[in-house]
Amino acid sequence: MNAMGVRMTAEQVLALAPDDASRRAGSRLGTAGPWSGTGCGGGAVWGLCKGSGSSPYRTVVDTTGPAYTCSCPSRKFPCKHVLGLLLLQAAEGAAFEDSAVPDWAAPWLATRRDRPRGAARPTGRDTPEGPADPEAARRRAERRAARITSGAQELEQRLTDLLRGGLATTEHTGYGWWEETAARMIDAQAPGLAGRVRELGSLPGSGPGWPVRLLEECALTHLLDRAWLAADRLPSPFATTVRTRVGLPAPAAGAPVRDHWLVLAQYDAADARLTTRRIWLHGTTSGRTALLLSFGAAGRPPRLALPVGAVLDGEVTPHAGSGQVRAEPGEEFVPVTGPASPPQGGPVGEALDAYGRALTEDPWLDSCPVTLREVVPARAEYGWQLADADGREALPLTPVAQSRSSLWRLVALSGGGPVTVFGECGHGGFTPLAAWSPESPGETVPLI
Repeated sequence: MNAMGVRMTAEQVLALAPDDASRRAGSRLGTAGPWSGTGCGGGAVWGLCKGSGSSPYRTVVDTTGPAYTCSCPSRKFPCKHVLGLLLLQAAEGAAFEDSAVPDWAAPWLATRRDRPRGAARPTGRDTPEGPADPEAARRRAERRAARITSGAQELEQRLTDLLRGGLATTEHTGYGWWEETAARMIDAQAPGLAGRVRELGSLPGSGPGWPVRLLEECALTHLLDRAWLAADRLPSPFATTVRTRVGLPAPAAGAPVRDHWLVLAQYDAADARLTTRRIWLHGTTSGRTALLLSFGAAGRPPRLALPVGAVLDGEVTPHAGSGQVRAEPGEEFVPVTGPASPPQGGPVGEALDAYGRALTEDPWLDSCPVTLREVVPARAEYGWQLADADGREALPLTPVAQSRSSLWRLVALSGGGPVTVFGECGHGGFTPLAAWSPESPGETVPLI
């Protein structure tokens, strides 16, 4: 037990791992054999891990962040030594007696603790001194807006030509046309439009009914183009949503919300350019759901990682825009003890209503967070679904969810009885991310 009175479980530690290889390597180091000089105190855990060299690796974890450092050369974050140290603490807490911070760990901890609360995290880059020039910033914003407008107009013309030629012909045109169009949107500094074009390019020939899906997505892209071109006449929150969907950054402009946050889920999505980590939080007092996004270069995990199932005290600042659940984390989250009950949730019908309301505020929304209460996983003719315990309504699981091995974890947790499930509800179905059984409502079972 650390000085904060909280120790992560093995499941929470493994949820921090950047990949499966790190989980396996960290698990091998989660025994007392390679470790010496372990201890804890002041919201920190440390230890020396024997490696291949003559000197052991120095590993320190600030549990109030959480944040980590290790003298090993690994580029993964957290590394296997951090995972092993935390796994050892989870299994053998008695080996971590409260003690004074050793000299080799004190400087790093002091640097973190001496930083003023709310100060920006260091980035490692040189930052120009002096205030920014607001007039220069305004001119840059105007130039970018003009480029995006030009790109939106060009995309409108290309969509018009596409529809005139007939959507059926796109199955034979190849992906080059779509990629060239996306490149034009990148030149226009509209990455959001470029992303939508690439999605359109993936639909031709993608299976039965693809022309209908392509027409629907073309219509949504057209709607986004027209919304951008008329953004000055839109209500302010919706105009902010449009700017975000086009690719402009949305400010974290709301009032900070302090709460005890239950970490519901954490997972990564990667492409050739970027790794995006999505972390869902539930405010146990406010009832608010918040989404934290963290990014890493291709092939490298994002730095922000929170243990699933933990309850953390901290602040988040909501982003501007209608229907936004995204928020920016405060300087640090502190583990706390206390109840970790799941979000209240409701039946399938309420989840569908919530998704419908979210679409009225953001028509380009792929999914929204919902909690289903007292649902039963069941196999239907078309695949797996989550049905109300009374059998009135059901939500199909997305193909991605049905292909995951964690589906069987959900089925086993249910045992044919009702469970509470948190996940993302969208036009493709429901993707479960965490679940709770009636017998253990305080234990969050990750499903991803």
